Amino acid sequence: MIARLVLVTLFAAILPACVSFPDAPPKNFAPHIEDGFVVSVDGARLGLDQWPAKNAKAAIVAVHGMNDYSAAFTYAGPYWSAHGISVFAYDQRGFGRSVDFGRWPGGDALRQDLRAVIAAVRAQNPGLPVYVAGHSMGSSLIMTAMREAPLDVDGVILGAPGVWGGAGMSIFYRAALNIAATFAPGKTLTGERAGRQASDNIEFLRRMYEDPLVIKATRLDAILGVERLMGEAYAASDDIRGDILMLYGEKDDIIPVGLLEKTAGRLRDTSDILVFKDGWHMIFADLEREIPLQAVADWIAADLAE
Repeated sequence: MIARLVLVTLFAAILPACVSFPDAPPKNFAPHIEDGFVVSVDGARLGLDQWPAKNAKAAIVAVHGMNDYSAAFTYAGPYWSAHGISVFAYDQRGFGRSVDFGRWPGGDALRQDLRAVIAAVRAQNPGLPVYVAGHSMGSSLIMTAMREAPLDVDGVILGAPGVWGGAGMSIFYRAALNIAATFAPGKTLTGERAGRQASDNIEFLRRMYEDPLVIKATRLDAILGVERLMGEAYAASDDIRGDILMLYGEKDDIIPVGLLEKTAGRLRDTSDILVFKDGWHMIFADLEREIPLQAVADWIAADLAE
């Protein structure tokens, strides 16, 4: 048993170096919004959905989770817009209508795109306070970007943050994933056997299943990529500070609630933490979504009033 543990530990330490992802692309363009897309710094076009508010008092850049796209904010966008907050939900690189669908672009490229979208939204809305709201992997991305350097936003909303990676996962699972992604990076898994439920909004889950822009079969190297990102996000929770609101549900069946509680504990001294008894992982789309959606609107209103 000890020999097996030593062997797996060795593999887990060495093999991550065998699977690498691209560096962030060179910056050749000023990011801007154009014809339903955000043009990033390398000219890549990232899908964009907008819900403009009348007499907007603020704007939100909305960042979806793994295998999803801007449709994750189908309910949140109109709700926040009706409360005076314009919403800009973009498809991350590798997802939805954006370039390289189905391929993991690397954390550096994703963070660079996040900053580009924020800059593009600020350029289109001069003088308007801008917030960033993430869901799941989107929250992971925001957290790792904040650890890297401050984001040009007035506040941060972390919905059901993806923090189940790195040391938060079994060393045996991590070793097996690294080995599999090294030798068969293009092999795909669907996750259908996991038996986990993302939301109690069954109609919404069915629409996701039927939507061709939602990735159903995930490449092994992409699974490894998001596992690394989530591990980095959990580590970042010890370091990031600022105007932060974290929300999660006690019924989350995707990210272990214990890890969400630990993350909240790390953030608690400078952040606002809201936990919803009837909330699932798709906290902005669940049947009880109006409660957290209103909480976000109220938090922004209170922040603007300070």
